[in-house]
Amino acid sequence: MSGTAMAADMTLKLGHLANEENPWHLAAVKFGEELSALTDGRIEVQVFPNESLGKEIDLINGMQLGTVDMTISGESLQNWAPMAALLAVPYAYKSLEHMDEVASGEIGDQIKAQIIEKVQIRPIAYFARGPRDLTSNEPFAHPDDLNGLKMRVPNVPLFVDVWSALGAQPTPMAFSEVFTSLQNGTIGAQENPLALIRSANFNEVQKYVNMTDHVRSWIYLVLAESTWAKLSEEDQAAVMEAAATAQAYERELFLKSLDDDRAYLEEKGMTFVEVDGAAYASKAKDAVLANVNEEIKPIVEGLFAE
Repeated sequence: MSGTAMAADMTLKLGHLANEENPWHLAAVKFGEELSALTDGRIEVQVFPNESLGKEIDLINGMQLGTVDMTISGESLQNWAPMAALLAVPYAYKSLEHMDEVASGEIGDQIKAQIIEKVQIRPIAYFARGPRDLTSNEPFAHPDDLNGLKMRVPNVPLFVDVWSALGAQPTPMAFSEVFTSLQNGTIGAQENPLALIRSANFNEVQKYVNMTDHVRSWIYLVLAESTWAKLSEEDQAAVMEAAATAQAYERELFLKSLDDDRAYLEEKGMTFVEVDGAAYASKAKDAVLANVNEEIKPIVEGLFAE
């Protein structure tokens, strides 16, 4: 919670799903501190982590009704704005730099404009998410090596189709069942960002992290359009300045966490495998294009061609 000695003229409620140690939460707190400083304490931000203000979709509905001011949301927004699906398309972004170019460029502007129009919430900053990687008990530098590998994927048709196209045998499964299934050999692999691989202790039942980086994605810090409309131009400028500071701060924390998670997993005995990313992307492409909606398909084709 950020606050000031004097009572604020306006208090913004910012709810999100991450815990207090997560870079998203720390960046949200930073946003509040910056905004309070820039407005001499007139605008205060109260941050509610751990879904304590509600789940993501509930918060978006609350923002549309005017009962919540802010949250952190990503591809869930495609329920209203189809272009938000671009936030997490497998193999669309070849590197963090490539993703940044898209998120902060013309395509990013189109996504934000559609979210404002269709969802009535305004993206003011974006945070990167750790890329998803494949863990296993043998290395898979090339997709041809997968050869029917039994692996867990989330219950997302796109993920099932992509991994089938890559040659694996994907099985949707609740995350809570993954460790035991790896332990007893029901499955031989799973895919997740390093932070989750670490927190779930998959290093105890998996030997390799294959650096497939198959999903790179970002998520937005968003403000209700009804709240934005109440702000003076000067305060709107302060919000955007505070958001830019929060975005830069989150990136710093994000990069450090990637390094820390890799060092931790290596220390616990996991080996990181460089993979033939181009071969993986090429083999996944048709399955990706078959799963994306018609509105974004030409953009995705363009991203694959870059």
